[in-house]
Amino acid sequence: MGFIVGVVIGFIVGLAIVVLFVRNENTRSKLRNDLATTVAAFARMTVEDSRKILPADFYPSWVVFSQRQKLTWLNQHLTKIWPYVDEAASDLIKTSVEPVLEQYRPIILSSLKFSRFTLGTVAPQFTGVSIIEDEADSVTMELEMQWDANSSIILDIKTYLGVSLPVQVKDIGFTGVFRLIFKPLVNEFPCFGAVCFSLRKKKKLDFTLKVIGGDISTIPGLSDAIESTIRDAIEDNIMWPVRKIIPILPGDYSDLELKPVGILEVKLVQARDLTNKDIIGKSDPYAVLYVRPLPDKTKKSKTINNELNPIWNEHYEFVIEDATTQHLVVRIYDDEGVQASELIGCAEVLLRDLEPGKVKDVWLNLVKDLEIQRDTKYRGQVHLELLYCPFGMENGFTNPFSPNFSMTSLEKVIKSGANGIDAIENEKAVTQKKKEVIIRGVLSVTVISAEDLPIVDLMGKADPYVVLTMKKSEAKHKTRVVNDSLNPVWNQTFDFVVEDGLHDMLILEVWDHDTFGKDYMGRCILTLTRVILEGEYKDTLQVEGAKSGKLNLHLKWMPQPILRDSGSEF
Repeated sequence: MGFIVGVVIGFIVGLAIVVLFVRNENTRSKLRNDLATTVAAFARMTVEDSRKILPADFYPSWVVFSQRQKLTWLNQHLTKIWPYVDEAASDLIKTSVEPVLEQYRPIILSSLKFSRFTLGTVAPQFTGVSIIEDEADSVTMELEMQWDANSSIILDIKTYLGVSLPVQVKDIGFTGVFRLIFKPLVNEFPCFGAVCFSLRKKKKLDFTLKVIGGDISTIPGLSDAIESTIRDAIEDNIMWPVRKIIPILPGDYSDLELKPVGILEVKLVQARDLTNKDIIGKSDPYAVLYVRPLPDKTKKSKTINNELNPIWNEHYEFVIEDATTQHLVVRIYDDEGVQASELIGCAEVLLRDLEPGKVKDVWLNLVKDLEIQRDTKYRGQVHLELLYCPFGMENGFTNPFSPNFSMTSLEKVIKSGANGIDAIENEKAVTQKKKEVIIRGVLSVTVISAEDLPIVDLMGKADPYVVLTMKKSEAKHKTRVVNDSLNPVWNQTFDFVVEDGLHDMLILEVWDHDTFGKDYMGRCILTLTRVILEGEYKDTLQVEGAKSGKLNLHLKWMPQPILRDSGSEF
């Protein structure tokens, strides 16, 4: 009996093991099939599918989604024919580049020419190509190129002192994107009328200068002067939006030439929390702004000594040639006197992000490098007001930076006449003409209240009041003190007579009143651009320099020309 029971139990256990084994194998088989299906699905994924699944914020900074197609076949053919390209193109490039170098020749040199020019034996590599869809009557192609050249380039340099030096340009490393525009498209072979080419983006350009048989440092400033000449020549001659036009078919291609399309008005307001680069004291910051980094197109602000929260309030204008691709760059430096300035940080604004005719107020975080933004260290912020004014749209919106906008009606009348004479039609006009407009408007500021101010007293409260100052005129007003409150209410209105509203600033400092002194709590800084445009508005501003706190304000602008006798005839 026991034997039979054992056989039955063994049979049941064996059957159970077989069933479990089969089920386990089926489960593993199903998992393998699901995994294979998933892998196959991932293999079929495109870049756009990846972006839909995982937003760009989740990718590290070194991950780049490229839409450029590889050009292995072109690189193979270019490598084979490069010796012939070198021989054919070297003389052509030499004769074309020499006049350009002469145009940008440093003032310390009397002559700058090539004594030898060959492209070398290493062919450039095209790492990608993409087609840009823009206009219907053109085809735009972008080629990304990388070139670590072994070129043999020798410059024959002569100074005004009669010194002649052969300078070798070696170790050339270049990475950039070239743009080709085939326009217009026609029904005649080769189906386009002209080709425009330009260096769309210069990612890297490195080279070394060496005097053959000597040391280039023997002439102070020579190396920097030659390097600056080469970089400026490239920037001003082939760097986008500058383009070279090669006609293929007869026709008028003047519409392809570089033309200004608008003006970018920039007000450099201030910076805050800048990194201190000095061991003793604080940095002496100044700003450099440019759209195209050429000496005559670069703007530099004044230097604010020993300050990490500088206020500039300076206005600049930049000519724009292509609002879709150009950008404004701001670089903040620490002035080191006779030594080279040290970069604190930089930022950029894409012009395509600006709405034409509308002032944009922005705070930009400063970074170490605009190309490789892997450094997440906080370096401070810079405050800008931006206005892009396309040509041909002046009547569609108001440009507050225009000289005519800030002028009163009387100023416009006086300006329209030749020294004012044409504006006079009667004796009354003559009387007005002897007067000088000295006031642009009146700014009315109502300090309504503050919220969540930081605790500064030992009893857990504060006795806050606000000091209002116009930066240019230094006119000041002060609110009353509200005792024992972190959320004071003032509702006090102050009027300021402003002579130049677009270049003045309102500074509001919040203080804590003490019996034997006062404690600084924070400040708010306002330009007058918005109130001049809108006439009147309410706003809540964060108190800068404080752990917490907001200031509620009401501002009103009243253009009120006030006249006084100038004491002289126009």
